[in-house]
Amino acid sequence: MTGNEFRFFLSCDINLPVTFRIEKLEGHLPSTNSTNPEFIIHSISHELKGPDIYGRPDIGNIVEDKKPELYVECALYIDGAPFGLPMRTRLESSGPPFCWGELITLSTKYRDLTTNSQLAVTVWDVSCGKNEGLIGGATIHLFNMKKQLKTGKHKLRLWQGKEADGSIHSTTPGKVPKDERGELERLEKLVNKYERGQIQRVDWLDRLAFKSMDKIKDLESSKNGSSHLFVLIDFCSFEHRVVLQESGPNLLIPASIASTNELVTVWDPELGKINPSEHKQLKLARSLNRGIIDRDLKPSSTERKSIQRILKYPPTRTLSGDERQLLWKFRFSLMSEKRALTKFLRCVEWSDVQEAKQAIELMGRWEMIDVCDALELLSPVFESEDVRAHAVRVLERADDEELQCYLLQLVQALRFERSDKSRLSQFLVQRSLSNIELASFLRWYVAVELHDPAYAKRFYSSYEMLEENMIKLGMGAGDGGDGFKLWQSLVRQTELTAQLCSIMRDVRNVRGGTQKKIEKLRHLLSGLLSELTYFEEPIRSPLAPIVLITGIIPSDSSIFKSALHPLRLAFRTANGGCLKIIFKKGDDLRQDQLVVQMVSLMDRLLKLENLDLHLTPYRVLATGHDEGMMEFIPSKSLAQILSEHRSITSYLQKFHPDEEGPFGITATCLETFIKSCAGYSVITYILGIGDRHLDNLLLRDDGRLFHVDFGFILGRDPKPFPPPMKLCKEMVEAMGGAESQYYTRFKSYCCEAYNILRKSSNLILNLFHLMAGSNIPDIASDPEKGILKLQEKFRLDLDDEECIHFFQDLINESVSALFPQMVETIHRWAQYWR
Repeated sequence: MTGNEFRFFLSCDINLPVTFRIEKLEGHLPSTNSTNPEFIIHSISHELKGPDIYGRPDIGNIVEDKKPELYVECALYIDGAPFGLPMRTRLESSGPPFCWGELITLSTKYRDLTTNSQLAVTVWDVSCGKNEGLIGGATIHLFNMKKQLKTGKHKLRLWQGKEADGSIHSTTPGKVPKDERGELERLEKLVNKYERGQIQRVDWLDRLAFKSMDKIKDLESSKNGSSHLFVLIDFCSFEHRVVLQESGPNLLIPASIASTNELVTVWDPELGKINPSEHKQLKLARSLNRGIIDRDLKPSSTERKSIQRILKYPPTRTLSGDERQLLWKFRFSLMSEKRALTKFLRCVEWSDVQEAKQAIELMGRWEMIDVCDALELLSPVFESEDVRAHAVRVLERADDEELQCYLLQLVQALRFERSDKSRLSQFLVQRSLSNIELASFLRWYVAVELHDPAYAKRFYSSYEMLEENMIKLGMGAGDGGDGFKLWQSLVRQTELTAQLCSIMRDVRNVRGGTQKKIEKLRHLLSGLLSELTYFEEPIRSPLAPIVLITGIIPSDSSIFKSALHPLRLAFRTANGGCLKIIFKKGDDLRQDQLVVQMVSLMDRLLKLENLDLHLTPYRVLATGHDEGMMEFIPSKSLAQILSEHRSITSYLQKFHPDEEGPFGITATCLETFIKSCAGYSVITYILGIGDRHLDNLLLRDDGRLFHVDFGFILGRDPKPFPPPMKLCKEMVEAMGGAESQYYTRFKSYCCEAYNILRKSSNLILNLFHLMAGSNIPDIASDPEKGILKLQEKFRLDLDDEECIHFFQDLINESVSALFPQMVETIHRWAQYWR
């Protein structure tokens, strides 16, 4: 049960008029009554006109085709009496289904409603002559049995030929009787919940469900024919549910509750408010007058254990009242414990000016924290400018290489700052002035966010600040051109990407197969766009700003065979080398950029512990919300390898043969393969990467395996029943099978890597927390849920030894799923890789 379920509005507090939308009339209108006197007279008058030229009566004139003209009258009844003026929709004559889609706003406000508030809906037809024809009516209660205001779409069955009756015991209830409800009514109720967000959305499953529902609807309508008419009404929705609370005293009669065994929902209007008694006790306990006493307080052994337990909490965990009180009480004795600062700052009552002032004073004297903890202080949890400034002071100690690891998240953290020209933005700009790589990536990361309407002004402010400061570079030395040239070298990167987008449009418009598109690409580069073959001035590569590129090599450039037709471009470099990149248009690469950044970071963390797993953190850069480029790594997919060589072993034997080596491969090549498999198995498990198949697992000539295409992360997977570890049987077979010594070595590397990365769990969680406001699809949908899923993968409740057993069991479980077993779950996992 989520905390959101306990949030509600009281109807007596809503000073808005009752609003709803009349959507449409479903079903077929009854045929015109031929016994109607008006109809008979009308027919006879036409008969007197005489026969037609064939001697027959003028039948076309006997019956005049009349189009129904309908409108809906809506009246509010409170306690059985009409309340306010009825409202009418416009006339609708478009034919079945009659769609109004009209918003009706009554003069009555929600605060005026009582338990017995009903909406009476009557449908009239004005095409019947002077007297309006009554189609039918229905009534609906505005509150359900739990005294909650009805929201969303409701389908009312009309009582044909009867005007809506708004009395307390209405004779025209719009609700379908229980004994007449079929499968369709049940499904429509669920659809209503789905549209209100009360049922989780699963795209692929929803499409199947709605398709089946359409079939059921067709079947039901063919059974019922045109026997019933329904009016569809869409009631206004609020951020939280609305609970009935009439103005004045709301008395509850205990006798009615005691006389029934039903569960009664009692809404507490004080829920979520501060308890005055507890608040007073807290203020007394945390009184600043106790500061002199608190300076000398030392925690007991039990309290010390509790504090140590709290300090090990992940940054996502919320502290309880007692835990916050404990940290505040011993704040002076904790100042030498650098890990305690972030936890202490979480327990400060920032609304109390004096308490906040003392906390900031203590923070200045606290033991200097690590960069990892400084990232936590830049999260949306901390709003104090002094706290965020302290985090920036800590970041100033990080070298450029470490800062570049976190640059993507630091740019996203600008969303949580209090001003456009914050201390953080000034720090990032100043550090970028002395490092062209930082400057280039900072410019791109900021530029990509300029399309976000909520924060465009803030990111544009940082962009301008970077531009102004970079152009000023070198002016003090008497050379005003250095900074300007440096900035122009970065601006030309954008001009290059714009030209590449133009090329992609031209290539896509070419009719024919991939080969014709490749010919068009090379023709454009050699002809109309020959300036791209040799640049007037070298341009810094957006992927690797240290590298200067001088032009595109047309003969080495090509197009991939896929729906988006990405370009594979070969650039000459200033030092005579060649740089190959892939340029994509029509795909959001920001999620891939994040995942590859995390792979690069984890590779760095593993190497710091002397464990090199031969990962391939290729460069990815999003240059827009639907375009970007990535480094091209010469490799083949496992699908292609297995198609051409039948096994991974045969493929590796081709490049690294050794008759005396294991499986006919050199020991170095096999070790590289085993290590890279272990590294990516652990990383894909932690990041919850989904949609793994043999086409997005690539293998290099030297035996390095790596993953590409990260469209699903944090546990999302389009395939049902994904295995816990993304480990295909071909990889296990290349290690000699599940019983070989090489497979045992693979498991050992997995467990070692997992425990190393667990030590840095706080850093990884903090980086993802800073991405909470980003527009990356799998994070933006539910940031809190995604971060908690990531936290679960680290199993912080286990020690290192327990984690080794846990991870080995996880591997064994996944591998057993790859081989024929008579177990349903294992069969499902085996299907995942097909």
